[in-house]
Amino acid sequence: MLKDKIEKHLLEVQKPSRYIGGEVGSITKDKSKIDVRFAFCFPDTYDIGMSHLGMKILYSLTNERENYWCERCFAPGLDFEKIMRKNDIPLYALESLDPIRDFDFIGFTMQYELSYTNVLNMLDLAGIPIFAKDRTDSLTQIVVAGGPCVCNPEPLADFFDIFILGEGEEVNLELMDLYCEMKKKGASRLEFLKEAAQIEGIYVPQFYEFFYKENGTVDHIETKENAPKIVRKRIIKNLDNVYYPENFVVPFTEIVHDRVSVEVLRGCIRGCRFCQAGFIYRPFREKSSDTICTETKSLCENTGYDEVSLASLSTSDHSDIYTMLTKLIDYTEKERVNLSLPSLRVDNFSESLLEKIKKVRKSGLTFAAEGGTQRLRDVINKNVTEEEIMNTCRIAFQGGYSAVKLYFMMGLPTETDEDIVGIAELAQRIVDLFYSIENRPKGKGVQVSVSCATFVPKPFTPFQFEPQDTREEIERKQKLLLDSVKTKKIRVSYHDPNVSMLEVILAKGDRRLCPVIYTAWKKGCKFDSWSEHFRFDKWLEAFEECGVDPKFYANRRFEYDEVLPWEHLDYLVSKEFFIRENKTAHTAVTTPHCRQRCSGCGVNKKVGRECF
Repeated sequence: MLKDKIEKHLLEVQKPSRYIGGEVGSITKDKSKIDVRFAFCFPDTYDIGMSHLGMKILYSLTNERENYWCERCFAPGLDFEKIMRKNDIPLYALESLDPIRDFDFIGFTMQYELSYTNVLNMLDLAGIPIFAKDRTDSLTQIVVAGGPCVCNPEPLADFFDIFILGEGEEVNLELMDLYCEMKKKGASRLEFLKEAAQIEGIYVPQFYEFFYKENGTVDHIETKENAPKIVRKRIIKNLDNVYYPENFVVPFTEIVHDRVSVEVLRGCIRGCRFCQAGFIYRPFREKSSDTICTETKSLCENTGYDEVSLASLSTSDHSDIYTMLTKLIDYTEKERVNLSLPSLRVDNFSESLLEKIKKVRKSGLTFAAEGGTQRLRDVINKNVTEEEIMNTCRIAFQGGYSAVKLYFMMGLPTETDEDIVGIAELAQRIVDLFYSIENRPKGKGVQVSVSCATFVPKPFTPFQFEPQDTREEIERKQKLLLDSVKTKKIRVSYHDPNVSMLEVILAKGDRRLCPVIYTAWKKGCKFDSWSEHFRFDKWLEAFEECGVDPKFYANRRFEYDEVLPWEHLDYLVSKEFFIRENKTAHTAVTTPHCRQRCSGCGVNKKVGRECF
């Protein structure tokens, strides 16, 4: 039996509890009563995947159906993978310990571009053909993907049968209902895929063919089998009515975010020009304070967790945040539950909000400034002034804090050396501010942490047309920043530019990258987002062997009239809006956020909603 094989080797690996299932809250069912089995696969380790809120929602939602069974599957660590391959243990689901190759759906959530090789590795471990064209005509092993990365799924098109665009709470069940119906009729794989392509939000890549110009850009895209020319993402219109679980699976081992997560809103009103999430999750929708409090209480009581995190892109943009926090703090203080409040913005940070936060948060505060000068912050539409940044830090220092972390990006459009030096100068002014405050925390020195990521232009943003700085230029700017810091009270960290280069290639690429990803995986690339496993030299070999120039995707400006690889996918924000915002960025002019003035992105019009 597979279970005996697994148990025999568990003590040979780190964290064996990753691989055994049986956690509190996990759901097992009678296989004889199940019509559709869905393996929900996360292409990274258990510790990371079990922190993902989307998996928790869709796992519980699917299992509400008596005849559907959703089970979890994660990428094994390298130590256990070695044992699996040596002892013929196929990749399996945790609830039943059955091989996932026996499931109807093998579904991946694609959260990060550098997990793509892990998908191929997991399919190979499962004994499932890696290329969609090699899977049999029988109606099994339907390999699907959802998540933010499928807003441009073309680099993965050869490996998947279906991509699910947008929010999955409704469309996932519609897809499974269709499958269940057609399976009972004895339909073929092709017949099912033809019908599935007619569901809004379902993209079947084999029904789309790309044609290219001599210069390498996309010429046009043709459809087959009556597939829609444009596939529109799915959204949930009312968050107060949408399904949210009352229970989570509680791991035996510690995970990255080991706590209850409660979603407070989706979308963003801000319009930062670099932020993909801020656009692909539009329109902005929020839950009521009562709904948030009810979900918090039920999850804490059912899981036993003593920490809650509020999940959103910008928690402090909730229109009723003070009422919400008052209700939550009344509950969490009484029950001795810690409340984590991430995603704060400096332009709506106040003394009254700090008073709320101080009751739930004892560590340093984190804010995203993004640009080192006001000009650059205007270019990216951050809509944050230095005065607001300094005022926020003053409030924090007067309130007893002595540590502040600031996020910046390097390599932004129009960036100059003055902007890089400006990061260090802004950090120094914050240090000086701390020592100018009479009622600052006594006996403590200030610590300003500067985290500097490399800018990655992403699809469905105003900066989707922009090139990324070359690796050499980023390394030069990183040295300039370090040389500009004059005190140990400022700590600087930054990203590996090679990682950021690969990220942008996979984010903005097309189907010609499929053989590159496959070749890189065959060369041993996996867990590319882990610095200890990242092998950029192998990726460069794969690009060369496949005749693909990585600079074509990373360091080239995409033209406004160019057919983009994601042009046939509709995430509701118009291309015209992105072009307009890109032009505005190059004049360093800001666009007000949605509550101040409609900027004409087109989302609400498409879904039949009014703007603010």
